[in-house]
Amino acid sequence: MLEFAILGFLYDAPLHGYELRKRITALTGHVRPVAESTLYPAIKRLEKAGLLARETQPGSAAAPRHVLTLTGAGRDELRHRLREPARSDITDENRWFTVLAFLRHLESPREQADVLRRRLEFLEEPASFFYDGERPLRAEELADPFRRGILTIARATSRAELTWLHDTLASLDTA
Repeated sequence: MLEFAILGFLYDAPLHGYELRKRITALTGHVRPVAESTLYPAIKRLEKAGLLARETQPGSAAAPRHVLTLTGAGRDELRHRLREPARSDITDENRWFTVLAFLRHLESPREQADVLRRRLEFLEEPASFFYDGERPLRAEELADPFRRGILTIARATSRAELTWLHDTLASLDTA
């Protein structure tokens, strides 16, 4: 997801590494903090693959800054990853938020809707964090108030997301 976020933020505008790191941390930092030791190797991989370009600009107060720009191939790669996200990009909430943060870069409402429908299908599958054998347990069936809290919060979050997905899909389908 780090490479995905790098491509997504650079799609919007050229950035230097520090600003890119701040933006990625704001999006995913509460879950996966972004260290320089992971960011800069990812930037180098994307640069080596021809997806990013680096330009040195004079610094405003000190040393020169390296500004990163997305290449045409990088723009294509981001749109490809958005059109065809991995299953884990759909099912993992944190990865899903990263996809959602950049989904607007798919210009076709049909393509955007296709991605949202994959998330909708996943959310509509019966699931729980806790089971009695093969049967998913509902919050009301749990004596443990903490596990009941997990399921209560998850159900409320899922309901809110399902409402948003249905509304957004209806809007995209009429576009």
